[in-house]
Amino acid sequence: MSELQDLSALVRAATPLIVIETQDESRVVDLFRHVMMHVWRPMFRWSITEGLRRFDIDGEDCANVAPDASTTLRSIREAQARGVYVLFDFHPYVGYATNQRMLREIMQRRDCAAHTVVMVAPKVELPAELESEAVRFRLRLPDEAALLKMVRDEASVYQRENGGRRVEKDPEALTALVRNLRGLSLTEARRIARQLIFKDGAIGQHDLPELAKLKFELLNQSGHLHFEYDTASFGEVAGVRRLRRWIDQRRAVFLSDSPPPGLDPPKGILLLGVQGCGKSLAAKAVAGVFGIPLVRLDFGTLYNKYHGETEKNLREALAAAEQVAPCVLWMDEIEKGIAGGDNDGGVSRRVLGYLLTWMAERKSQVFMVATANQVKDLPPELLRKGRFDEIFFVDLPDATARAEIFRIHLEKRQIDWGGFSLITLADAAEGFSGAEIEQAVVGALYAAHAAGASVDEAMVLEEIQGTRPLSVLMSEQVQGLRQWAASRTVPAD
Repeated sequence: MSELQDLSALVRAATPLIVIETQDESRVVDLFRHVMMHVWRPMFRWSITEGLRRFDIDGEDCANVAPDASTTLRSIREAQARGVYVLFDFHPYVGYATNQRMLREIMQRRDCAAHTVVMVAPKVELPAELESEAVRFRLRLPDEAALLKMVRDEASVYQRENGGRRVEKDPEALTALVRNLRGLSLTEARRIARQLIFKDGAIGQHDLPELAKLKFELLNQSGHLHFEYDTASFGEVAGVRRLRRWIDQRRAVFLSDSPPPGLDPPKGILLLGVQGCGKSLAAKAVAGVFGIPLVRLDFGTLYNKYHGETEKNLREALAAAEQVAPCVLWMDEIEKGIAGGDNDGGVSRRVLGYLLTWMAERKSQVFMVATANQVKDLPPELLRKGRFDEIFFVDLPDATARAEIFRIHLEKRQIDWGGFSLITLADAAEGFSGAEIEQAVVGALYAAHAAGASVDEAMVLEEIQGTRPLSVLMSEQVQGLRQWAASRTVPAD
């Protein structure tokens, strides 16, 4: 059934109390005007500033009805003909005992007609006595056709306000804009589209990063997600050739609205590995290859001392990620968020349970990339087949990858490495992670700056020789992790 048919059925059934949470009040009024064509009832709207007004017949107000809530409820209860009363931002006044009692009597039809009361506000919280009897009606989000029409309407507004200057439109960018506005209400989508159009009078590829940022800021009201503005490319990640090929093969299917028969869109990967070997950089590179926003879930902000709040925070964060979709959801060091043991009152187990359910049942274009360092802390339920599409192990870089890492970081810091032997540096840095190689380059830069000289190969070698890598400091743990992963995961390189 359509949205209009569903709402008409509720009105036809004389539902006592309907709750609609939305910012788009004009859409609610327009929807009820269409309901009149299916179910005739006198229809009224109320706000604290205008009082009670009839809106199914133009120009008719309710005589002698003051705008205060108590008088309004009394007027509704005394009305002889059953009607529909759309009340905007009325819920704060329900907290008063007299108003709550009168509303319950209207709902229970005590000495009054079978009215339908509709409460509309961005967020409606009711007392338990009313909540149990209320029907919450959710407005459906606009489809791509409605969003495209809205964008064209905004382009027409721009043209009228700028002396007939037409908005320049890149067809591919326009399609991407409409696709990325999905998940927003028409009012929210219009606000973003208007901002992008009026900024420069054009819709182009340059608008897409700004669109992702604006959409994220609009939806991430909880603050549990973080928008990663700079996504890397695999050109900045040495090695991980197998992971790169795996992502490239699945890109088109993931971004497609209608995947080929038999191919389910990929849902996510788990990156295990030695600390400092590029798991976080690889997660960013996945978003760069897909060409979609990267949002990071910070488990540390989810946990709350009050019962049920942590799980609620996780639900809100995942719901926000689904609205930002298509996106990559990066859960960094996931073991820290779901490995609380038995000392947290079961919170971590409930968080894990909800996360597993969401991973199994989600239909949105959210590609999950989880990273972990301590595999022993990961619950077996998360590692079993089917949770992730694949589990990759990011190992210590080999000699070829180490040479590439040196090149990347020397070029990144605008160091002329023409006189360097990358092979010599790579051999000297055996057992080093990518992060440790980077710090060797940084250390050489500081040494050169202090000496008032240019960085040379000898300075980098000196930094390498003065460093004890993690593979030496924690050799037992690193070796144990590598042995565990050898037969259980897919090498990223």
